[in-house]
Amino acid sequence: MRKRTLSFWEIWNMSFGFLGIQMGFALQNANASRILQIFGADVHELSWFWLVAPLTGLIVQPIIGYYSDRTWTKLGRRRPFFLTGAILASFGLVLMPNADMFTAFLPALWIGAGMLFVMDASFNIAMEPFRALVADNLPSDQRTLGFSVQTVLIGIGAVIGSWLPYVLTNWFGVSNQAAVGEVPLHLLLSFVIGAAILVGSILVTVVTTKEYSPEELDAMEDQEEIEVAEDEKSSLMDIFSDFSKMPETMRQLSWVQFFSWFGLFGMWVFSVPAIAHHIYGLPVTDSSSETYNNAGDWVGILFGIYNGVSAIFAFFLPAIALKVGRKRTHMISLIIGGLGLLSIYVMPNENWLILSMIGVGIAWASILAMPYAILAGSIPARKMGVYMGIFNFFIVIPQIINALIGGPMVKYLYGGDPIYALVTSGVSFLIAAVLTLRIYDVDEPTKIID
Repeated sequence: MRKRTLSFWEIWNMSFGFLGIQMGFALQNANASRILQIFGADVHELSWFWLVAPLTGLIVQPIIGYYSDRTWTKLGRRRPFFLTGAILASFGLVLMPNADMFTAFLPALWIGAGMLFVMDASFNIAMEPFRALVADNLPSDQRTLGFSVQTVLIGIGAVIGSWLPYVLTNWFGVSNQAAVGEVPLHLLLSFVIGAAILVGSILVTVVTTKEYSPEELDAMEDQEEIEVAEDEKSSLMDIFSDFSKMPETMRQLSWVQFFSWFGLFGMWVFSVPAIAHHIYGLPVTDSSSETYNNAGDWVGILFGIYNGVSAIFAFFLPAIALKVGRKRTHMISLIIGGLGLLSIYVMPNENWLILSMIGVGIAWASILAMPYAILAGSIPARKMGVYMGIFNFFIVIPQIINALIGGPMVKYLYGGDPIYALVTSGVSFLIAAVLTLRIYDVDEPTKIID
């Protein structure tokens, strides 16, 4: 029995929920640091407030992956998890910028940080079952296309989320000004709109996508894998043994993922204060002036640009990968992204940063697609969910390390100037590019176009 080849629009609908997930994720990435600064966080403290989110992902992802491998309900195998994650994330999106409404219980800064944790943990609950769904439903020769379509939808959602505050202010006249300690109205509305679109897009996938039953998936596995599965007694503690037995390709990818996501985390946390200080010339302590809010809105535009570029570039990834190979495609993309981040330091004004973000967008498209396309071929189908969850270790661990050391590095090593955090992110991308040379792609397409 072989998995059915799906049409483009079936793959599109199967991945559509990622549009909403990434819209919420983009709102968080572009604006969470700004909101925390509004509530009183210092620049060098920002990475610490982001710490709890990847810590939660480290715990949540493999557990969610384990149980999603073993769950079958009327909604299917993976769908209950990303629907639950979307609903929880929507609550976090609504409540985070409104944290100052609950100061009778706790300071707004701590409530805002708590909602950041809720959002990121919920995105984690939704995201990896979504990736496992693509691996579940597609034959190996469609997986690069499947993860590329996900990347397109991720890019579209991220553009909408990143640009929404700027659009509300500049197209619809919604104020981006507020008293000291208060979140501007355009951010409040953006987060509410993002929550609604998140739930709506997830429902599109839930309603339109059919999953294979466990019996059907078993029938598609090699007989040797089925016999091994029958001999195993399943328990949650298997996560630890699965970790120790991870495929060699996954070990090789882990180092590439580590340096890629170390760089991404630094960019997300420090872009607003770095660009406000380095490009707009503001003091690093400024978090409430009109110029600072304009700088924050422009960072949203820049983040939207790199996500838009990733959505476009993702269409070309399958053809490029077929021509030069998946790991070489990933290496080249990471080099371009690293040079884009490094170029921020020398750009003369905010408009030139668009060029920097084009490079970042190319790398982002590949980060969202190529590692998963390479990984899927090395994982047994019966453990797709748990290994996708374990693979998330190599996304959250570098974020945890950056969260712990990023702020102190800015304060003590970089003299309080966050622009060097972005330079460090660029160097990290280049290291990841070099490490791709070590990867063995088990499922590499055999037809390479001359």
